[in-house]
Amino acid sequence: MLKEIKKEELRLNPFTEIGREWMLICAGDDQKHNAMTASWGGLGVMWGKDVSFIVVRPQRYTLEFVDKQEYYSLNFFSADYKPALSYFGSHSGRDGDKDAATGLTAVFDEKAPYYKEAKLVFICRKMHRQQFDPKSFLDATVDPQWYSDKDYHYEFIGEIVKILAE
Repeated sequence: MLKEIKKEELRLNPFTEIGREWMLICAGDDQKHNAMTASWGGLGVMWGKDVSFIVVRPQRYTLEFVDKQEYYSLNFFSADYKPALSYFGSHSGRDGDKDAATGLTAVFDEKAPYYKEAKLVFICRKMHRQQFDPKSFLDATVDPQWYSDKDYHYEFIGEIVKILAE
């Protein structure tokens, strides 16, 4: 069962948790929500606040939910859930119920949905949204390597307002 913890109690390697083990970005309300797997993003400090940085491609269904809501959640799972995260990353919520297909259970905080099975959850309040501009890439390899379809990510910076952990 998840309980709220203080930020100072957090022990997390973001390179492992985000880049190798992945996370689910989830947004919506108790009527409708969607989540997607992400292996890009970060945690840090911006504008004097503890924040998350997430990126969502324009064609992702989850973008509609993140855009519409003030809050989103980041959900981290044990290795047992890697097949479920793989499913969330390769199927669209437009085409079916990803929760039902994977057996994950959405729980609704007063601010954002998250998953009961997660080992760690960040509830984040959006502070900034901006689409990547290829003219801003200083590394000339980024655009051809990652954006052959010119589907530039939207980046969100969100204040971490609550952390839930096992």
